[in-house]
Amino acid sequence: MAGADFTRLAKYMVCLGRRRHKGARSLSSFAMLKKRSCESRGMGGPTYYEFFAGGGMVRAGLGPSWRCLFANDFDIKKAESYRANWGGTELHVGDVRQVEVKQLPGQADLIWASFPCQDLSLAGAGAGLAGARSGTFWPFFELVRKLRAEGRHPPLLALENVCGALTSHGGKDFGSICDALAGEGYRFGALVIDAGLFVPQSRPRLFIIAARKDVAIPLELTAADPSKAFHTRALNAAFARLRDDVRDHWLWWRLPPTPSRDSTLLDIIEKDPTDVPWHSPQQTGELIGRMSPIHRVRLAEAIHRNCEVVGTAFKRMRND
Repeated sequence: MAGADFTRLAKYMVCLGRRRHKGARSLSSFAMLKKRSCESRGMGGPTYYEFFAGGGMVRAGLGPSWRCLFANDFDIKKAESYRANWGGTELHVGDVRQVEVKQLPGQADLIWASFPCQDLSLAGAGAGLAGARSGTFWPFFELVRKLRAEGRHPPLLALENVCGALTSHGGKDFGSICDALAGEGYRFGALVIDAGLFVPQSRPRLFIIAARKDVAIPLELTAADPSKAFHTRALNAAFARLRDDVRDHWLWWRLPPTPSRDSTLLDIIEKDPTDVPWHSPQQTGELIGRMSPIHRVRLAEAIHRNCEVVGTAFKRMRND
């Protein structure tokens, strides 16, 4: 996910801003939830561990009121970006399978893990949580189990991945994640949030938000039933497939109405970029020739409009 997209999504998820929504308090309910988790331990500002950290986009989204205690990623290039953005004091570069619980300082209020999506993605090979990449969820979660054994598992836990996690292996992988959360004493729920609500790019992502069972959750944060805005048909179907004892831990998270997006791709794209070459007519023709018939019809309609139109195209390059 692009940095700006994730920043806005993360800020919306934790609702750290003081923007007023109709019927909402000046401080958001999610902010109140993290405030309560801190107060329950007699601490000041909230802290977190960031796994599969990449360039630190979760850190960007959470903002300066949250303090990172530990960050981890195995990719050297991503680590260079992380250090360039945030410094490297808290960053441990290495395989999550090799991280030991003693490396995690103190007790964090939140663990965030945007674990690899390749084996869960529709563009992947379908290995799911048994795959070499997406399967790194398990050594990560083993750290959560060990933290619980030491009495310092976090009050809040957030997982982020592609929506394919809901249907992978007929929903069994999603069920396994939920079963793991329930087994460690968490209540949890999931939301599907599309970056298109905030920026002109449709990029839906699955967020699983878990709260330790002893954390007091503000009533306005949950609802009795799913919402059309954030609980998709696939998510509802995944919930229905869960075992009864796991569903007992489920929460229907309720978010405030999304702000109206007033920007389009035309508003933010450079009109005459000078640092990238334009395709030649031959290259352009080759790209158009690869389009599906329905997209070629849309292109023809755009050409005949009496205005400037900007669209996008992509070619899948993933081999795994």
